[in-house]
Amino acid sequence: MKHVLLLFLMIGALLFCALPSMRAQAGPEAGGHELQFWTAGGHGTNGITQHTGVWIAGARYGWILTGPHGPGFLRGKFEFAVDAIPAFVVFQPTNTAYGVGLDPFAMVWNFEKHGRIVPYAELSGGVLFTNTQVPPGSSRVNFTSDGGLGLHFLLGKLNWNADVRFMHISDAGLNAINPGINTVQLRLGIGMFTGGRRQ
Repeated sequence: MKHVLLLFLMIGALLFCALPSMRAQAGPEAGGHELQFWTAGGHGTNGITQHTGVWIAGARYGWILTGPHGPGFLRGKFEFAVDAIPAFVVFQPTNTAYGVGLDPFAMVWNFEKHGRIVPYAELSGGVLFTNTQVPPGSSRVNFTSDGGLGLHFLLGKLNWNADVRFMHISDAGLNAINPGINTVQLRLGIGMFTGGRRQ
């Protein structure tokens, strides 16, 4: 686990050293990309897992696939992204589980920019591998699905983002015992949009 975190930090440092040579955009533009580092934390909301907490850290790479579409306040741009999650910690009443995850798909709708703020909505999902069962008595392999609403704050080359999201963790029936964990999380990130063409 320590080696994975060290590798993640080294990759992050190399990418941020390369930022000055990358052409940053003031927001998501068709044909552009998003690079983001983020962290999230939250708490269980249901039944036997209501005393379970999570802390997650990861990196995102996204592709802005479309120009503006849609009517009125729904108008926005579609982004497809992938999240690598080298740190996924589940604080359970009986033990703490450490894991890694991968979200091979995140579908993001970046609404039209309002000044320096870009609202967004997203749905994503993936797989989680942990060193112990999550929740206890179930499986060390789980699947995640989540949805969130948030804001990008555009500040020059870099932007900050914050969102509130709901995440479900479940082994999808790999084990007869499958209570699942539902959490509400706050996610914070720093990143940049690069390339693309202005509409």
